Amino acid sequence: MTRYVIIGAGAIGGGIGARLVQADLPTVLIARGEHLAALQRGGLRLRTPSEDLTLPVTAVASVRDLELRLDDVLVVSTKTHQVAGVLPDLADAPVHTTDGQVVGTAGELLPVFLATNGVAAEDLAARYVRRVFGICIWMPAVHLQPGEVIARGVPITGVLHLGRVPSGAADLGDRALLEEVADGWRQATFDIALPENVMAWKYRKLISNLGNVVDALTDDPRAARPVVKAADAEARAVLAAAEIEVTDDATEAAARAQGFTVEPVPGLEGARLGSSTWQSLSRGTGSIETDFLNGEIVRIAHRLGRPAPINALLSRLGRDAVREDRKPGWLAAADLLAMVDAAG
Repeated sequence: MTRYVIIGAGAIGGGIGARLVQADLPTVLIARGEHLAALQRGGLRLRTPSEDLTLPVTAVASVRDLELRLDDVLVVSTKTHQVAGVLPDLADAPVHTTDGQVVGTAGELLPVFLATNGVAAEDLAARYVRRVFGICIWMPAVHLQPGEVIARGVPITGVLHLGRVPSGAADLGDRALLEEVADGWRQATFDIALPENVMAWKYRKLISNLGNVVDALTDDPRAARPVVKAADAEARAVLAAAEIEVTDDATEAAARAQGFTVEPVPGLEGARLGSSTWQSLSRGTGSIETDFLNGEIVRIAHRLGRPAPINALLSRLGRDAVREDRKPGWLAAADLLAMVDAAG
């Protein structure tokens, strides 16, 4: 039976892992630090609008702590800027037969799914992994405390689009695997779609994630909405100039509308539960993924020989927040608006 090895058991990886465990699908979580210690000591607490339970989970610190086998599926769900740090060890980990014989490495033999924001992780993985799959994630989840994940979507946990990258590389075995994963994860309360080009979906999600840093930085994200709109417009112009396929807004909205609504979680009513970038600053992780969200638009613009001043400014402010150990909400919305006006 397929076993899912989830590298990065934060909001997304922990939320997916919790639901897979509930669905009785063999699952291993890979975590670190206090979060790993809490998982090993007492299991994973899952809080949702209708549940508050602690699940017994298998958790380890590295793929090297496992005896990988041919029917394993690896799911990388770290932040995008952390992907490069886990890939070499993952790719070179030995894979065993049922009788313990090493038959190759994970990079050669196992499918690797990138459950990440942005669009850079798949190309990074291709340096190390033969069978790369992308996942576009719409999943309202939060990880702030060791050993705990909050999932706010009902009646399903999230909408996930899965596909081989590049799409033209998919073979019959890949299609069969995608169908198997889809069937299992649907039982685990996910809405799963298998588009021909999953990266078009991830580019559309990238546009939506450009506001993450604004949500994290400002004292009043609503007042700062014009900044998000400006970053969005700049990004769309850059992607169009680069002739990159992006799922259209109507198709994306329809897919999400039939999936889930976000409901309050008992005990957290009124608490602010922000974006993944907000969570990184809240936890003081020492890094955020802004350079792979807003910075991705800057990268594409620079390759075209054009500027992307608004997204460049937001990337820099994200780096400043980490460098100065800022907590969410340190920047007045009016000040940010003035900065964007000056940059644009």
